[in-house]
Amino acid sequence: QVHLQESGGASVQAGGSLKLSCAMSGVAGMTICLAWYRQAPGKEREEVAHIDAYGGTTYTDSVKGRFTISTDNAKTTLYLEMNSLKPEDTAMYYCAADGDEQLAITDSGIAMTCHGNYNNWGQGTQVTVSS
Repeated sequence: QVHLQESGGASVQAGGSLKLSCAMSGVAGMTICLAWYRQAPGKEREEVAHIDAYGGTTYTDSVKGRFTISTDNAKTTLYLEMNSLKPEDTAMYYCAADGDEQLAITDSGIAMTCHGNYNNWGQGTQVTVSS
């Protein structure tokens, strides 16, 4: 069975940095999309970033240039490095695995598009950024 568990959330001051980790079991070697989502109180869940099986990454506009998503296949761990944190980043952060993957062969090689609808989720880790 697939199991995801986040860690690394904390309370930090604006401008600080955090690195979240998602320990994954049951997904190593799979050709799937992986993602980080977040949900703030009173707001809908939103995707922060995702990474496909070929290393391609996508970020929501509000975190571009500040957050980096990466994965370590050997350790089956998904990471989210967050820099220059803002109070608006305060939320519960969740990792997700196995979205709707679409593959295509392009002039640059194999490309994967991740369309959401993730099947597996972690329990979340809280990130709080103070002014």
